[in-house]
Amino acid sequence: MTVHFIGAGPGAADLLTVRAVRLLNTSAVCLYAGTYVTAEVLAHCPAGAELIDTARLDLGQITEHLVRAHRAGHDVARLCSGDPSLYSALHEHTRRLDIAGVPWDVTPGVPAYAAAAAILGRELTVPELAQTVILTRAQARSTAMPDGESLDKLAVTGATLVLHLAITQVHAIASRLEPFYGADCPVAVVHRATQHDELVLEGTLRDIADAVEKAGLRQAAVIMVGPALRRARPAGDPVESHLYSSSRDR
Repeated sequence: MTVHFIGAGPGAADLLTVRAVRLLNTSAVCLYAGTYVTAEVLAHCPAGAELIDTARLDLGQITEHLVRAHRAGHDVARLCSGDPSLYSALHEHTRRLDIAGVPWDVTPGVPAYAAAAAILGRELTVPELAQTVILTRAQARSTAMPDGESLDKLAVTGATLVLHLAITQVHAIASRLEPFYGADCPVAVVHRATQHDELVLEGTLRDIADAVEKAGLRQAAVIMVGPALRRARPAGDPVESHLYSSSRDR
């Protein structure tokens, strides 16, 4: 049998892929992070499925559940919030499964940053403002960031920055980014995107930290920074994409 790592998306059950729903329908065991995965998503599991909340389990304990279910002849759904390619510990999980001889596969999901951008109605890559998106995080009680990936070094690019797992450090982040982007640079914070308690905060590097603190946000939020988030373009004619330009030689 197979362990299916499935992107659960940002929370809304109707944002699951068709493949994800099919795999959930046929998996007798489902492991999920209760902090992020909603009851509506879990409703796609079959009646009588064993549901295991991994929020308080370490990697070894999670692996034990996966291996046990496999040996019992059950397909297993391992739900990852957002998309498994980002901050899901997929590498650590699959390495252990390979050692145990347990087959696995991966089904992508809608990442939180994409859901947040959709809620905002923004494109993160706007001609001549930003053509690069950097997905990163902040370090607190976590593994160290690699050399060369400090926030200061990433900010030099001027790209659209998307920070995961960083909401409790928003004051420090805003202070570090302001010299590079300017105090008036637009910032958006999206908390629990697509869920019933979704909250969107918009501001600038000057004031966003105070807004986050006032709202009491402590987890499940993405921070997006950059000129592409500005609702109105600077004065002058907007630059349009060459891809759809009438002057392009087709």
